[in-house]
Amino acid sequence: MIRIMKLKEIAPEEIFARSNPQVDVSAVVREILAAVRAQGDKALYDYCEKFDHVALPSLEVSQAEKDEAMQAVDPAFLEILRMAAENIRSFHRQQVRTSFILTDRPGVVMGQKIMPIEKVGLYVPGGTAAYPSTVLMDAIPAKIAGCREIVIVTPPGKDGKVPAAILAAAQIAGVDRVFKVGGAQAVAALAYGTETLPKVDKIVGPGNAFVAEAKRQVFGLVAIDMIAGPSEILVLADGSCDAKVVAADLLSQAEHDKMASAVLVTDSEALAEAVAQEIERQLKTLPREEIARASIDNNGKIIVTGDLAAAIDVANALAPEHLELCVEQPFDYLDRITNAGSIFLGKNCPEALGDYLAGPNHTLPTSGTARFSSPLSVDDFVKKSQYTYFTRDALGQVAEQIAAFARQEGLEAHARSAVVRFEDDVK
Repeated sequence: MIRIMKLKEIAPEEIFARSNPQVDVSAVVREILAAVRAQGDKALYDYCEKFDHVALPSLEVSQAEKDEAMQAVDPAFLEILRMAAENIRSFHRQQVRTSFILTDRPGVVMGQKIMPIEKVGLYVPGGTAAYPSTVLMDAIPAKIAGCREIVIVTPPGKDGKVPAAILAAAQIAGVDRVFKVGGAQAVAALAYGTETLPKVDKIVGPGNAFVAEAKRQVFGLVAIDMIAGPSEILVLADGSCDAKVVAADLLSQAEHDKMASAVLVTDSEALAEAVAQEIERQLKTLPREEIARASIDNNGKIIVTGDLAAAIDVANALAPEHLELCVEQPFDYLDRITNAGSIFLGKNCPEALGDYLAGPNHTLPTSGTARFSSPLSVDDFVKKSQYTYFTRDALGQVAEQIAAFARQEGLEAHARSAVVRFEDDVK
């Protein structure tokens, strides 16, 4: 059963389950990366048989398989996918940056140009559930950014196929290629390239501990979005909230995996007790009860604070992935929230709305990294170059200052490069 405690009874660093008790996988991942780098496709086929228990005839999803998937998905769900995709596009189009140019000094032109990252790889988890929502959230910003090639890697099922919903979402989002490869070996293939899979410039998307560690190890050779930890939600609720609704929102994250953290912070002891009882009632009816119960029993918490101001302090200290402000006037508190991945305002905004349909991204910073990191966006799929142009006269006006600065740092060659152009002028 979920624990109820007073704020003073627990240290902030103990509120979310942010320590990972799993065995260190770095050595295993290093071995997988090396094998894929050396053996290419052969290693991918071997690992697929070892980990996914299927012998694939080919690694890439064919056009026939994509067409079959579109026919297999319920037309009503296809419409939901299209609705979600359009909402995501509408939101993320607002993130598009424009290049700029400065010409405010005579003889000087400076600017910044925004360019898409050319090739990106999207990791889409498999295993206990299929996530077409992740396809939309990761691929659509890349498409809006103008990436030339967008590829997906995802584990095959025991039938050797990718779930139809994943392939349908990929086509709706405009993904170019899909490969039946999962785990650390998929990250390796994207980082190094193989005979079949292209080498990409950036890898994004969540995965298990092996995927996260593989991303960590290939970072620098390629870019990554973030190292995703277990999912987490913090519901900040006042005493006017419905316990049934709050419990449902907490369980929506608890059912992700056993390491997920669902935390309620409230100024109402009565609500705390009611939510605890309601969680027990609702758990019994969940298809993923075993997973959700492990999350609630091991990582779930209800923390009672003296007032909402203290609750907000807790939220900012934790920097949660998902933060629900279930209060009467949520916009009164919005400016006081300084650290959160995605904020859900009011009593009619369940976190699931953000997972699927609203439009803001659901690939979010976890493990307190919202203190310095941001949700996945169009910005993650672009790069910037800057440029500078000076006429000879414009350079001449600042050459001596450049040289003086360089000599202050002990870099004589730098100094000379600025003034050498004008040596003949003084003869």
